[in-house]
Amino acid sequence: MNIHTQRRIDAWVGPFLCALVSLWHKCFGQRTVTGQPIQKVLVIMLSEMGSMVLAGPMFTRIRHNHPGAEIHILQLKKNQSVARLLGLAPETHLHGIDDSGLFSLLLDLVKVLWRLRRLKLDAVIDCELFSRISALLAYGCGARMRAGFTPHTQEGLYRGSFFNAAIPYNPYRHITLQFMALVDGLQSNSMPRTKAMPLVIKPQDCGLQVQFSQGPMADFTRDLKRDHPLFMAAEKRILFYAGGGLLPIRAWPAAHYAELAKGLCAQGYAVGIIGLPEDQALAQTIQADCGHALCLNFVGYTKNLEALIRLFSHSDLLVTNDGGPGHFASLTPIRTLMFFGPETSALYGPLTPRALALESHAACSPCLTAYNHRATPCDGDNQCLKQIQPDQVLALALTQLALCEPRDPAYA
Repeated sequence: MNIHTQRRIDAWVGPFLCALVSLWHKCFGQRTVTGQPIQKVLVIMLSEMGSMVLAGPMFTRIRHNHPGAEIHILQLKKNQSVARLLGLAPETHLHGIDDSGLFSLLLDLVKVLWRLRRLKLDAVIDCELFSRISALLAYGCGARMRAGFTPHTQEGLYRGSFFNAAIPYNPYRHITLQFMALVDGLQSNSMPRTKAMPLVIKPQDCGLQVQFSQGPMADFTRDLKRDHPLFMAAEKRILFYAGGGLLPIRAWPAAHYAELAKGLCAQGYAVGIIGLPEDQALAQTIQADCGHALCLNFVGYTKNLEALIRLFSHSDLLVTNDGGPGHFASLTPIRTLMFFGPETSALYGPLTPRALALESHAACSPCLTAYNHRATPCDGDNQCLKQIQPDQVLALALTQLALCEPRDPAYA
């Protein structure tokens, strides 16, 4: 089921169901009891995989505020690889929903709610912004404490009145800080609950890491040398993620990527273009327009997230559109240049000192927000990104490459 269908169902059916559940809760719901220890907590984060990396400090805060608490995670099945790779919760505590079709979605919703209610959860943290399905799941799981974002008086964002630890969404604070506020909201009684919370500075890094065993990493290095000898022989190795994923409006123009590749290859550096299988034509276009032997096509080479992160560990710089790869890169030593325009780095910038956000600050930017359910009014002519010129990015890329630490001999 595509994202547009999901939005329409959420927008038309969601508010009605939330109103019914709110009425039920008002008439028959249990009274909120505070002060009891939280021993089992569910985190709902259905949508993007990159958000799981930005939520790293939130998981640290859960463990700090509620030592020994069982952490369960509810996601779409297609997005569960990050939580598995990072070991954020045991496999038995990872709960997935299949959204490939309406029937499979409804069937999995019933199954997962049955399993969650049997856990007798103490708290649920709904990390989705204004999604109605996640709000309904937060109530349906049976947890006595329910933390989630509230629109307060904003029109068109209604999702019920059954959150008893409702946190006002703040578009001026990085999303990592807002995730952490949801955790603190479970212990606060002020109104708004964020008023009496401790002052928190945005973390410098996500606090997460991937531990690779030496054997499989050595095998990956050997295969990479065999399959892409030009890339491995280059003094500097750069990766491009030029795809836009579910939101193509976030993509820097392919012609700009080709110009940047020309400049980097002229320095004797190798450029590898990564992406999903559907990005194959885009990669071939950039490669052809660049016309240099050191511009290589890596689309489809990494079969899973673990392989992608291994590739990052063998590279020096990632140039990427806003999306998951830029956040996954923060788990490795690679430096990152990440384009923002339809969304803003003030909210979604990667948590690493090795990343640099590139933004033109056009008057209409950012246009994707929680308030419009990330449906842009742009006609597809994303000037906020087109105005970032390849020569500007080349200068920044060369500066970042000069700052790279000597590569680990195991990845040479």
